[in-house]
Amino acid sequence: QGTILPAPNFNPIMDAQLLGGALQGISCEKDVLIEILTQRCNSQRLMIAEAYRDMYGRDLITDLKENLSHHFKEVMVGLMYPPASYDAHELWHALKGVDIEEKCLIDILASRSNMEIFQMKEAYLMQYNTDLQQDIDSETSGHFRDTLMNLAQGTRMEGYADPSTATQDAMILWEACQQKTGEHKNMLQMILCNRSHQQLWMVFQEFQNLSGQDIVDSINECYDGYFQELLVAIVLCIRDKPSYFAYRLHNAIHDFGFHNKTVIRILIARSEIDLMNIRQRYKERYGKSLFHDIKHFASGHYESALLAICAGDTEDY
Repeated sequence: QGTILPAPNFNPIMDAQLLGGALQGISCEKDVLIEILTQRCNSQRLMIAEAYRDMYGRDLITDLKENLSHHFKEVMVGLMYPPASYDAHELWHALKGVDIEEKCLIDILASRSNMEIFQMKEAYLMQYNTDLQQDIDSETSGHFRDTLMNLAQGTRMEGYADPSTATQDAMILWEACQQKTGEHKNMLQMILCNRSHQQLWMVFQEFQNLSGQDIVDSINECYDGYFQELLVAIVLCIRDKPSYFAYRLHNAIHDFGFHNKTVIRILIARSEIDLMNIRQRYKERYGKSLFHDIKHFASGHYESALLAICAGDTEDY
């Protein structure tokens, strides 16, 4: 359900040649970069980078960084990372930048599978020679940190569901929303971070039966800050990941201007997974297409690159 699919009749050598010409001319031909890099899947882009290195003895990412600027550069460079490396890159900058970008940590760690987390941690260690969990531990704090650490273990149960413990878990969650002690917060995050998706579906249903309230509303009422945002993100991602990302994109586009980093990160990270579904949820929920909203807020080659990744139907223009 991605928007970027493997290109047919793919020729990495020809693509590398075209990119070399576009980057090494007197003025950088940005349209050529968009045409090639947004219309090849990630594994094809990596093959192009290899052909480029063989042909020119230069690193394609380095050349993109040197020739481009601002958000357009972020998009083009972001497309060149394998998915796990891109997640690692975003997490590193979120943890080690001037200000910690909590929302980036939430978006990535609340939505990735055990396997994706395992690969991302390996990439993080290789790229930055440091351990992701250690960095989370030193750069964040409180129950927000504990929950991120738990998610970063990538130990969620898979495929297992037990109706008899669902009621028990729902009781614990309900108590945690009433009592709000440190111990209750720990129990809350332990259940949300470690139970399987199937199990949590049942738990949320039981919670509703027990309390007469949706679990998201209860969490919003009882907690605040990034801890609350992270818990809600976990619940929303378990229920429907494309809806969660549609909601994040809408916020990024409409809250106090255009949060470029968030829009770029989500479009690139989901482009080969579920961006078609995200587009669909966006349109259903907000009445305007994602394509329309991006067109309205971004401009120039940056806009063209985002729209090419987003891909649109005629009625989206």
